[in-house]
Formats: sequence, structure tokens, C-alpha cells
Amino acid sequence: MASMSRHLIDPFNRRISYLRLSVTDRCDFRCSYCLPQDHRDFAEPAHWLTFDEIEQVVRAFASLGVRRIRITGGEPLARRRLSQLAARLHAVPGIEDLSLSTNANQLKKHAIALKAAGVSRINVSLDSLRADRFMEITGTGRLPKVLEGLMAAKAAGFAPIKINMVAMKGINDNEIPDMVRFCIGHGFTLRLIETMPVGDTGRHAVDHYLDLSEVREQLAQEFDLVPAVMPGGGPARYLQVRNTDLRIGFITPISQHFCETCNRVRLAVDGTLYLCLGQENSVALRPLLRAGISDMDLGEVLTAAIAKKPERHEFREQPEKIVRFMSYTGG
Repeated sequence: MASMSRHLIDPFNRRISYLRLSVTDRCDFRCSYCLPQDHRDFAEPAHWLTFDEIEQVVRAFASLGVRRIRITGGEPLARRRLSQLAARLHAVPGIEDLSLSTNANQLKKHAIALKAAGVSRINVSLDSLRADRFMEITGTGRLPKVLEGLMAAKAAGFAPIKINMVAMKGINDNEIPDMVRFCIGHGFTLRLIETMPVGDTGRHAVDHYLDLSEVREQLAQEFDLVPAVMPGGGPARYLQVRNTDLRIGFITPISQHFCETCNRVRLAVDGTLYLCLGQENSVALRPLLRAGISDMDLGEVLTAAIAKKPERHEFREQPEKIVRFMSYTGG
């Protein structure tokens, strides 16, 4: 595969080095900005990529310069034998960083196996530290179980552990300083995220949209914030609370989009490669994989796909454009 040892460069001179890999569209939560609480129409497992197919796609991406893989969902821990898949991906030549996004509901029983498999970093979705509010946001989640999962991940040696908090006006905006203190106390990183209009649930969540520049100004009144950086392939812009190890990342797809530095694509569990979270540009890989495509030819397909990556999303201009649920695309 030496002839494939090149980089993926899109039409806007952005190097694609990061694949967000969805291993399931199922989730044991029903967060209001991701899935409706009564949603049951999940893809049947026959439509999901197998571990062999996932590994083949990752091999092809790695040969083209992708170095970071984030396992997502849905809730990835809902996929059976996930640690076995993680070990296979960790062993792919060229993959330097393997991470996981999870709601931590099942993390306590999987943390040690995932660490042993080669997952080094974990992001945990946690939008509230109040049990009643957490239940309201997630639909089914129980906060104590998630906190147990977080502590299990900490004990297993994951570093960093990042808390992803979707900031929602009128729902959890009054908890953000408490989350800052929680992360300081436990050595976690905090990432605040603006809501995005992805699917009908996402558009409903935009009713609670909160511009993170306002949050940053409010936090600066209570905490001494200084500029900071943090290794990683994501879009967060970081500040640090002075005299602590806490870094606070601000992910602002609406108020201050980061499309000009986008380095990622998303592979859905059904084998659809999405080139932009906020556009419908996609390539169906599953039929090719099941027809026996070679790694070399798959690399050519991926190269052609990246040539169609759009310049930017249009969440502001056309919030109704994306009709799929976030859980289908992958986080």
C-alpha cells in the first residue's frame, strides 16, 4: 500500500487527519438535543458495519494520513465487544490516538478493558450535576451511575477525561460555575458546547441556544481565566483557570464557527461517510465493502470523497437543512 501513503487534502487545503467513527446508532439515553424520548426506529444490526468492515475503513484512512480515531455513537458502549474492536483499531499502523465519547452510563464495567485495549482518552457527556435535572435532560439517565463511571475511568488511568456540557439557556446555564468547580476538584477538563440544529430534536434544542461568548464573560467575573492550549484534534478554544490545572474549552459551531480548520469526517454505523456535520454530502461505503473492495480501491474512493467536502456548514442560514438525528451521524 506504499502508493497510498499520502495525505487527504480537501478543496480548501484542509488536511483530514481525524475520523469520528460511530459504532452504533443506539443509546440508553434520550437527550433532548439528540433523540426524541419515544424514538425506537433504530437500524437493525444487519445494516451496521461489522468489525472487519470498520477495520478495513480505518486501515484505508490511516494509509492516507488519518491519525486520530474517536469512537462514538449513539452510545458506543451499547455495542457488544467494543473493547475488542478498540484493540483492533489501536493496532492499525498509523493510528496514533484512539479516544471514546460516552455518556458513562455503562463505563464502570468497561473502563479497565477499554484502557487495556488502547483507548487513551475519554469524553463524557454530562449536562447537569443535579439528579432531577439530569433525568429530565437525558430522559432515562441516572446521575449516580454516570458519576460512578467517571470515577472508574479516572481510576483506570484515562487522561485527559473531558466533560462535554451542552450549554442550554433556561435549562442548565445556571450550573456552569458548579461544573467548573466539579472539574477542578476531580482533575477533569471541561468543554462547553453550543446547541446545533441537527434534525428535528436539534432544532427544538435551538430554542435554548446560548452564545458561549456570554458564558465566557460570566465565568471571567468569577474565575481568573487565562489563554491556554490543549493537545487534540477537536475544535475547542481553551482558557485555563489560573492556579489550577483546569482548562475550559469552548466549542462554538454557531457563534464562531471553526469550519476553516475542520480536519474531520464522520463514518456512520451503516457505512455512510459524512463529509460535514451541517451538510448532506456523503458517500455510501457499505455496498462497496460488501462487494469486496480492496484496500487500495477503497483509498481511491476516500480520496475522491474528500474532494467533495464542503467549505462550511449552514446552520445559521439554513437550520432546517439537516433532517437526520445526531445519533445517526455520530457525535
